[in-house]
Amino acid sequence: MSYFCAMISTDILIIGAGPVGLFTVFEAGLLKLKCHLVDSLGQPGGQLTEIYPKKPIYDIPGYPSVLAGDLTDRLMEQIAPFKPGFTLGERAEKLEQLEDKTFKVTTNKGTELCAPVIAIAGGLGSFEPRKPPIDNIDAFEDKGVDYIIKDPEKYRNKRVLVAGGGDSALDWSIILADIADQVTLIHRRTSFRGALDSVEKVMELAHSGKINLITEAQAIGLKGNGFLQEILIEQDGKENYYFPVDHFIPLFGLAPKLGPIGDWGLEIDNNAIKVDTFDYSTNIPGIYAIGDINTYPGKLKLILCGFHEGTLMVQSAFKYIYPDQKLSFKYTTVAGVNGF
Repeated sequence: MSYFCAMISTDILIIGAGPVGLFTVFEAGLLKLKCHLVDSLGQPGGQLTEIYPKKPIYDIPGYPSVLAGDLTDRLMEQIAPFKPGFTLGERAEKLEQLEDKTFKVTTNKGTELCAPVIAIAGGLGSFEPRKPPIDNIDAFEDKGVDYIIKDPEKYRNKRVLVAGGGDSALDWSIILADIADQVTLIHRRTSFRGALDSVEKVMELAHSGKINLITEAQAIGLKGNGFLQEILIEQDGKENYYFPVDHFIPLFGLAPKLGPIGDWGLEIDNNAIKVDTFDYSTNIPGIYAIGDINTYPGKLKLILCGFHEGTLMVQSAFKYIYPDQKLSFKYTTVAGVNGF
């Protein structure tokens, strides 16, 4: 198929090279649809490689446990036969529809990418960590304060204080319990928002003395001489005391922003793109949204759910690109990847 675009042309332009975007390349390849991915990050993998490459993931079928970075490597290996294109380190900014109804996306660096179908797989979009309201916290960033754990080995034999009550805080406390010299988990409440299994593990580790659990408390001040040395803790709203640490890791989640995509005329609900669950299409024909960036009744923000969404999306995309062709889809166990 030929397009009016003078630059990079493809069948499906995938915005976001995270796990869902990468797996969509595989599913599209089975239908002989070419894909090109654009991502503001400098390498494929999205949050898996940028935020927690060494964190184990437990809900990928066939993997009892797989490191996030290793999952990215396996996905890249899986899509290699389909030779996708990549534009990395550039953010998709401007969208326009050409005379032949194909879309042209221009990045912040002026790269033009054209396709009849766009699949937005941008995860949470652009994001920044939610910081606790501590006056001098900026002064200790990268000097003892981290909002993201990329390599847990950084904390080996160190005194670490993790703050938060969600899955990230619980999971990292469990992982670091076998790495750090001392792990303290602090939370403003006595109950946690994370998975029950993780809560039970934290309680067991606290009972055995491997995690120091402090509830109904919060960090309100930081102290150090060029590098973090102590944290001021407020306990039960009445008692304040300094706690010696080497690292403070507040894990209060990420504040997502759609960025320029939010100005493309898509139907937005609470910073996510509304889709039809029949094929994860948006209100603009030819544009789909899959993975964490979309929303619909019953939505679960899980990688495996994004894989399912991408699988159904490419079936619809094929029919959108080739309305007069009959789609013939075979089981990969019958023909194998090279048989499509």
